[in-house]
Parts: sequence; C-alpha cells; structure tokens
Amino acid sequence: MPTGDVETFHEDDAWLNRISGEAGTIAGTYRTKAEAVEAGREIARARKVEHIVKNENGRIAERSTYGHGPRDIRG
Repeated sequence: MPTGDVETFHEDDAWLNRISGEAGTIAGTYRTKAEAVEAGREIARARKVEHIVKNENGRIAERSTYGHGPRDIRG
C-alpha cells in the first residue's frame, strides 16, 4: 500500500497537490481550489490514502480517508 497522504494547498497564487513527505508537487497547477481538490481526491482514491485539503492560510479545511480508515470505530 502506498504511503504518504495527498495534500491540496495554495502557494504562489496557484493551487497544487503533493504527496506528504515527498519533494515536489504532482498533477500540475490549478487556478481554483475546486479544480485542485478534485484532482487531489482522485489521486488519493487511486492510492487509497488520506486527502488533506488546506485553506489559503495553510490551515486544514477538510480531511477524507480513502481505504485505510480504522475498522474498529463504532458508529
């Protein structure tokens, strides 16, 4: 299973995606947050990892897990 979650973040007037813990970005640059989130979500689903979306200020806005969530949570 791949390691390293997918992060969507804002930098230098563009929205980007990267794999946590790896240098560089993946999947190009995006003009809008929505475009970058959609691309990041697809990458996270394919890798079965968490997708972390940050606001322009760098704070986490949302998190979604695709495939490696704990199984012992009652709900």
